[in-house]
Amino acid sequence: MGRDNSVKEKPLPPSLYTEEYFTTACEGYSEFLDSEGEHLSRRLKAAFELATIEPGMRVLDVGCGRGEILLHCARLGADAYGIDYAPVAMSLSKKLLEKVEEEGITSQVGISQADAKHLPFPDGYFDRALMFDVVEHLHPWELDEAMREVYRVLKPEGRFIVHTAPNVWYDRYAYPVVRFFRRLMGQGSEYPQNPRAFLVNQNQDVHVNEQSWWSLRRALRRNGFDGKVWLDSPPQNRTENFLLAAIRYILFKWIPMRWFFEREVFGVAAKNNA
Repeated sequence: MGRDNSVKEKPLPPSLYTEEYFTTACEGYSEFLDSEGEHLSRRLKAAFELATIEPGMRVLDVGCGRGEILLHCARLGADAYGIDYAPVAMSLSKKLLEKVEEEGITSQVGISQADAKHLPFPDGYFDRALMFDVVEHLHPWELDEAMREVYRVLKPEGRFIVHTAPNVWYDRYAYPVVRFFRRLMGQGSEYPQNPRAFLVNQNQDVHVNEQSWWSLRRALRRNGFDGKVWLDSPPQNRTENFLLAAIRYILFKWIPMRWFFEREVFGVAAKNNA
């Protein structure tokens, strides 16, 4: 049976996205706090580099959060516009973007409190649209509407760059296996039963639509995009014996195992103008 698009779950309230969330749970918070927005975390940097931002471009950051992506766009000579529906995000972004004026950057930078399902921009306006760590916060029907809005505001030759985590197949199928073995190793207290509580407890309340590489690919195609979707994971940097290292290599490198054990989903898409 296909997904019932007539079911529209109630959107998450913006009150869930507090300053504490943005500065203690949202991806890249330690780099943000330590460098005051100067440096991006590993995966935000990886996603941002996929956009290949160039001087003179117009860039839209959907779910701009603390504003560091906008700052980095402006430093590359692009006009950057961010939207977020959380009032706290507006305050954090405005504070960070004071650096644009302090540094004498001439690029235009703007932020708006807005819903991703109703972007306040004209058709065909942007060269790039970025959606980093937002997909998992939108119910399926919201994601479809947001992607259709991105399609509308992108130029015909524009690019849409997406990052989302975790890979839902990891949470559903791989995490229980990982947790079982970690419990055998006496590390069970570090691996809660609910994978959404692993590392970041707040995700239990705000993650409503995690993706696999397959479901993100389908969502992009369903809403008019063609492109590439793939999986990746943070560097493990573990010291292990040969057997464990070999097992890890198989799980993360071999298909189909890597479809379940890789943690992050990336996508780069273009408008299907056919």
